[in-house]
Amino acid sequence: MATVCSLHVARIRCSGVLSASSEPEGGASRQREIRARGNSSEGFGFYGKRKFRGFRFVSGRGKSVVVDASPPTEDAVVITEPLTKDDLVRYLASGCKPKEKWRIGTEHEKFGFEVETLRPMNYEQIADLLNGLAERFDWDKVMEENYIIGLKQDKQSISLEPGGQFELSGAPLETLHQTCAEVNSHLYQVKAVAEEMGIGFLGIGFQPKWRLSDIPIMPKGRYEIMRNYMPKVGSLGLDMMFRTCTVQVNLDFSSESDMIRKFRAGLALQPIATAIFANSPFIEGKPNGYLSMRSQIWTDTDNNRTGMLPFVFDDSFGFEQYVDYALDVPMYFVYRNKKYVNCSGMSFKDFMQGKLPSLPGVLPTLNDWENHLTTIFPEVRLKRYLEMRGADGGPWRRLCALPAFWVGLLYDEVALQNVLDLTFDWTQEEREMLRKQVPVTGLKTPFRDGTLRHVAEQVLKLAKDGLQRRGYKEVGFLKEVTEIVGTGITPAEKLLELYHGKWGRSVDPVFDELLY
Repeated sequence: MATVCSLHVARIRCSGVLSASSEPEGGASRQREIRARGNSSEGFGFYGKRKFRGFRFVSGRGKSVVVDASPPTEDAVVITEPLTKDDLVRYLASGCKPKEKWRIGTEHEKFGFEVETLRPMNYEQIADLLNGLAERFDWDKVMEENYIIGLKQDKQSISLEPGGQFELSGAPLETLHQTCAEVNSHLYQVKAVAEEMGIGFLGIGFQPKWRLSDIPIMPKGRYEIMRNYMPKVGSLGLDMMFRTCTVQVNLDFSSESDMIRKFRAGLALQPIATAIFANSPFIEGKPNGYLSMRSQIWTDTDNNRTGMLPFVFDDSFGFEQYVDYALDVPMYFVYRNKKYVNCSGMSFKDFMQGKLPSLPGVLPTLNDWENHLTTIFPEVRLKRYLEMRGADGGPWRRLCALPAFWVGLLYDEVALQNVLDLTFDWTQEEREMLRKQVPVTGLKTPFRDGTLRHVAEQVLKLAKDGLQRRGYKEVGFLKEVTEIVGTGITPAEKLLELYHGKWGRSVDPVFDELLY
């Protein structure tokens, strides 16, 4: 399989890397800053036959550093010919890696709040926290206009979700020990700065106390476009943006066939992960009728870009079919001339022909495609890796357990084949039933001759065996999952028991119970 770089070197020329100006020399507390150019996880450009990712800037220390910017780039890449569908397919295929290069990337979000009032952090407090982390722990700042909107350090990044949810996107790591150490280091750093500010962080899947109108809005251009578009396509999109938190793991594949097998296994078992990690039973101070309100919200956010993707189970499925799906998902925005251009509801196919109503004559780059892929939100998402997206946010031990669950199942060939054998005869109707029912009844959801818990017991054994065969002594990270599956009682049900008992029908104690 040719790389993206070799496919496009004759078609795309680089006009130079982006650089961010730095402050003059001097001053021990001065920090490096990155000016945001868009919203991709990786900047993408080409120079001769060498592919580069990210943007170069010179720090005040005189050190040249290559980092990823937060929003999409546009001026580093100049299109000389229109992109074709084959280009988009090959872009996805360029993610294929030999097994020895497979890595584990974990992302988690959490709610910041004032310890005294329990109110959500406002942007000014978040900015102080980000600046404090940059100063004390040597993170690079990510700026959008004059606002600090994130941090970068090596291959880790900290970003802000629309309502100020604080997200760590971890580095691609080899073992779960490294993943958990990364989580612990991040939480230590955040607590060191936040506690001095009277700020705490809550590990839960949905904001338990505050109304949508109480949540601050972050100064990020793409979120303004999404905020205006969401109510047109679903009733719960704003709740998704402002009041949910998740933990997810990103995993590699070796080939198109390996991607297909992992995609199918991930989709089939995603409701089991949703049940095991269900942790969002409250809304505005009372029970909401769900064990995973976060999962339920995705069912009425925007059906054009969410769901269980039944076509993944078609015999014809592959990279090309995912591109076909993604091309049919309406756009949100394009980033040009340091501005987000509202393209909500428009077609990427029209964009490829220079026929976007908002940008007539403008053609997309691979950056635009990469960023379009980030605006699609199925239960499992394909980019140049696969994202497992079905779990609620939770306390730190579950942040280590979620990647352990999926690594054990998908990174061991025997476990993966056993999952595919187990789920082979599950029908589309059964998968959709689980997707809809699990947010309500969790592991107690009826399935065939038993309950989902019985299936989860089999799946957990496969995950443990898979981790055992990896040989890194990682099975211990599934201790939390073992307890949940063994009892059949989800974290959300434990919270509800506390609410109706010890907490005296108040959600306020959850801020202490699930405090990081």
